[in-house]
Amino acid sequence: MTTDELILPDWPAPANVRACTSTRRGGVSGGPFASLNLAAHVGDDAAAVAANRRRLRAVLDLPAEPLWLSQVHGCEAVSADRGPAAARGEPPVADAAVSRAPGRVCAVLTADCLPLLLCDRAGTTCAAVHAGWRGLHRGVIEATLARLGVPGSELLAWLGPAIGPARFEVGPEVRAAFLQQDAAAASAFRAGAGDRWLADLYALARLRLSAAGVSAVSGGDLCTLSDRERFFSYRRDGRTGRMATLIWLTRSAG
Repeated sequence: MTTDELILPDWPAPANVRACTSTRRGGVSGGPFASLNLAAHVGDDAAAVAANRRRLRAVLDLPAEPLWLSQVHGCEAVSADRGPAAARGEPPVADAAVSRAPGRVCAVLTADCLPLLLCDRAGTTCAAVHAGWRGLHRGVIEATLARLGVPGSELLAWLGPAIGPARFEVGPEVRAAFLQQDAAAASAFRAGAGDRWLADLYALARLRLSAAGVSAVSGGDLCTLSDRERFFSYRRDGRTGRMATLIWLTRSAG
């Protein structure tokens, strides 16, 4: 595994903020999990997952093991800096992690859902968010912003690889749920076949961020389902692995 097999965010983050998204390349897993599956809950061999995580940590020279979450498509955001669950090595049940301490690595796992990274312009705090449509609807972005406690105007956001707007087909109930919360969400849906709709996760996230005052948003131009060579996709393959999106602070700001 090399750094060439990773995706580095193209965003104006401070120098002490490090971040990346893994691809499916560069690991030891086989079958539907080939090859860099980083998820321990999808049926892959545990030894292979552990080896893949060691490879990722070595290539990135991570300061610590990432705080792996037990993701449930909810809106809970936890601190990666401390906590009894993290100390025992038990994955917290949450869909976002926040850090203000150098050397603590926030991480989320995805295979079509949107991985969202946040940091402040001063380089004092960061967050990783797992934002599928259910999490977006339940307010995972808003919950993470509340835990960060930073004005939206002081935040930077990056939208990582997710299922693209031309491939994410949903039922009318999904569109209706978003429009019930915000009529402007209609712009994130395009009519598909029959009663189906094509949903734009990137646009839905941008609307939520904009409403919270976050205007500096980068990324949002990749499709996990369309790029079989680089990305796992649950919608495409069903039984499959997961990529990781990570962010951490290397030192205190200033």
